Amino acid sequence: MNSPNPSPAEAFRRLHQEGLLLLSNAWDAGTARLIESLGARAIASTSAGVAWSHGYADGDELPIKLLVATVAEIVRVVRVPLSVDVEGGYSVDPVRVAENVAAVIGAGAVGINLEDGDGGVDLLCAKIAAVKQTSARLGIPLFINARTDVFLFGLFPPERRLEESLARAAAYREAGADGIFVPGVIDPADIRALATGQSLPLNVLARRALPPAAALEELGVRRLSAGSWVTESVFETVRSLTSAFLRDGESAPLTAHAMPYGEINALMAEPAARG
Repeated sequence: MNSPNPSPAEAFRRLHQEGLLLLSNAWDAGTARLIESLGARAIASTSAGVAWSHGYADGDELPIKLLVATVAEIVRVVRVPLSVDVEGGYSVDPVRVAENVAAVIGAGAVGINLEDGDGGVDLLCAKIAAVKQTSARLGIPLFINARTDVFLFGLFPPERRLEESLARAAAYREAGADGIFVPGVIDPADIRALATGQSLPLNVLARRALPPAAALEELGVRRLSAGSWVTESVFETVRSLTSAFLRDGESAPLTAHAMPYGEINALMAEPAARG
């Protein structure tokens, strides 16, 4: 029986059981607070956005202490569950990965993304198993979303990508994963096969050619992530506005689409006011 007052970890897990969970990805406390205010049922971090906001490249380059600090800052200002992209765990050693994830859990995360990249299936299985043991020891039913990059990085010829992704999903489930994330897949037939050909909730990544959300839900997708697209769009906006301002000093473009100062300030004051 489901508890009427579930913990954040239990609440996040339930969001994958039916319907389509839409996750817009934050990169700091301010963006997380804004996303929550717009009605998000949960928040995910973007590894790229978090890394870039600290002046690091994406790809396991961010010092773990900065990631943990960012998680703590986000948890301070939001009430909805937070899932954190921990990339490859910031180590090739499963024990160290589990230690890193323990720090992220300690900061308040209830879910993670953990990816295989080009590191291989056995390595990610070992990392998942180590993280699962650690989260159990800490008493947190952490939602481990195993990301496979077969489609995203083209690790196999097109005709083999579906079969390989399904095989990896089965291996990651056996290791203890709670969800499977297949970024880069866009073909409806492949998406349906991924949703029905294995038992984990399927997560896909927003792409220009991806079917709309209603179609994805009908295909069996349980989670759709914005990934780094919002961050990339914000960076492009900053580049466009700043380059124009430095070129001609015009003020009007800076104010044309600005969110009002008072609204932003009130939004950020609310967490402090509620204690």
